[in-house]
Amino acid sequence: TPGDPSAAGPADASPGVWAATGTTLVTGATGTLGRLVARHLVTRHGVRDLLLAARRGGDAPGMADLLTELTGLGATVRAEACDVTDRAALAALLDSAPDLRAVVHTAGTVDDATLTALTPAQVDAVLPVKTEAVEHLHELTADRDLDAFVVFSSLAGTMGGAGQANYAAANAFADAVCARRAAAGLPALSLAWGPWQRGEGMTAGVADSDLKRIARAGLRQLDPREGMALFDAALTTGASVAVPVRLDTAALDPGSPTTPVLLRALAAGTRKGGTEQAAPAAGLRERLLPLSEADRTAALVELVRAEAATAAGLPSADAVPSGRPFQNLGFDSLMAVDLRNRLSALTGLRLPATLVFDHPTPKDLAELLHQGLDLASAQALDPAVIALEALEETLRTPAADPARRSSLALRLRVLLTKLEETPATGGPAAASPAEDDTDADLSGASTEELLSLIGDEFGIR
Repeated sequence: TPGDPSAAGPADASPGVWAATGTTLVTGATGTLGRLVARHLVTRHGVRDLLLAARRGGDAPGMADLLTELTGLGATVRAEACDVTDRAALAALLDSAPDLRAVVHTAGTVDDATLTALTPAQVDAVLPVKTEAVEHLHELTADRDLDAFVVFSSLAGTMGGAGQANYAAANAFADAVCARRAAAGLPALSLAWGPWQRGEGMTAGVADSDLKRIARAGLRQLDPREGMALFDAALTTGASVAVPVRLDTAALDPGSPTTPVLLRALAAGTRKGGTEQAAPAAGLRERLLPLSEADRTAALVELVRAEAATAAGLPSADAVPSGRPFQNLGFDSLMAVDLRNRLSALTGLRLPATLVFDHPTPKDLAELLHQGLDLASAQALDPAVIALEALEETLRTPAADPARRSSLALRLRVLLTKLEETPATGGPAAASPAEDDTDADLSGASTEELLSLIGDEFGIR
């Protein structure tokens, strides 16, 4: 467990990263991470000259208290209002710090939506804070003798993020700028952070259902202590892009659609013995094929209810009535996509992102899945299933003679035992002395032969 970053003094910090003299610029300083970094640089790394930049500068809530705190720790701190996406304003700010030695860009914003629902306004709100701001910082400091150029990026740019196409693109750009700087021999480190604990700023609006979805992907939230410990560790790697993230490998399921593609190999490696599991869609079909039409529909309704509860972060399928609209359960576009992905993986069907809006209740959605699976056609190709259906229909009216019923039940048990003992290769099982010639292997029988066998044994005409 990482130690408290504020508990150790500058002597514990990695030497040569943060200069004892000169100015360190922290952008987005009014945000939760900006304030955390500013405090960490002073208490852990001994930085004594800070320039804190944010849109509202010193007038932002909490900034006066932060300035008082850092000043009390012996630092010289200046807060300035600056939109870092404005090149001219940023240039003027940098000109006011001729002794600039380090830059930490923590500014960022989110405005989430699924890809097809993104508006130009949402793209314009998110991209510039990571694209224009980072590019301006790079170009305007390229001729400065910096010791550090650190950008706070996001795991979304590396692995993607549900409903964060704009944010993912913005952070991937920031990662690329740092890689380009490093290739040119300039200091650069982009930190593609995993999820942080919910607090103020960007994380304040994260819903409980989103936190549960993130947890299902094996991602755990970082607390400030862990985050700053990873911040320090990343600075020692020499990498231009690092991914500080807290993974719970035990939660990773290689067969789950919620497991990020980049982590599926890791998830597979955590499974004991490395055994491969059957495709979920094949397993579902095998479970449904022996059932009647009514039972299949009921099973699919239960499947939809269970997966909907997971996608919505509800306690169980009991919280999802079969006839209640998904929107009345609080479903948003991200939950809808999550449910679509889960059902697609389980059924093998290509399902639209608008699934829950086009089929508004679990019952409606189950009917769509039933149609898509086309189990009736699959059955029509299996002579054994045809024969069993004929047998099931005949036995709906039980024999009046108790002895006859007992004889039929015994005969069925013998046939079931024979089927279960047949090797998976399809070859005949060893005959039991108690069995006669009519118990021969059924796997190679034609439809006519199976129907004849049933007719002989149970009196079907």
